[in-house]
Amino acid sequence: MTERTTALRRPQRADARRNYDALLAAAREVFADKGTEASLEEIARRAGVGIGTLYRNFPARQDLFEAVYVGEVEQLCAVADEVADLPPWDALQTFLRRFVGYAATKRAIKEALNAESAMFVSCRADMYAAGRPLFARAQAAGVARADATFDDVLRMVSGITAGAYVDDAQRERVLTMALDGVRAT
Repeated sequence: MTERTTALRRPQRADARRNYDALLAAAREVFADKGTEASLEEIARRAGVGIGTLYRNFPARQDLFEAVYVGEVEQLCAVADEVADLPPWDALQTFLRRFVGYAATKRAIKEALNAESAMFVSCRADMYAAGRPLFARAQAAGVARADATFDDVLRMVSGITAGAYVDDAQRERVLTMALDGVRAT
């Protein structure tokens, strides 16, 4: 993982780290529910901290957007490490299912992100570096289609997350059907 300025601001004291992490979790939820114009006061309230604590950690709204995004990418990359010892298809499928969560967060805050920024480009490179070996291993094992690329698969899964669904069960069925299409037969 490359180092990013938002990750460098993570507090050192345990209580401050807990507040920081609570703010990120609350922001992720609130932005997903209400978009980027969501109230920072609501984020602080959901995190169980005062608005001053939010501003101490994230002086500008953009800082919070970037920290949420970087956190999602870091978690996605960590999943790739965690599943590396699973059978190839299980590892790839687990990573792609976690990618759905990343894509939902990205969609919620995408208008606030600069797609050409060094942070965004670095995150994309890290995400691809984490997932490509899982896909290559699944292809080498003959369990993922040989005619697909990792980019093809991520675009497909991203497209699935962009749709509106009746409920989570429907989205899960659609994702399962798509992953069945990636699987070599």
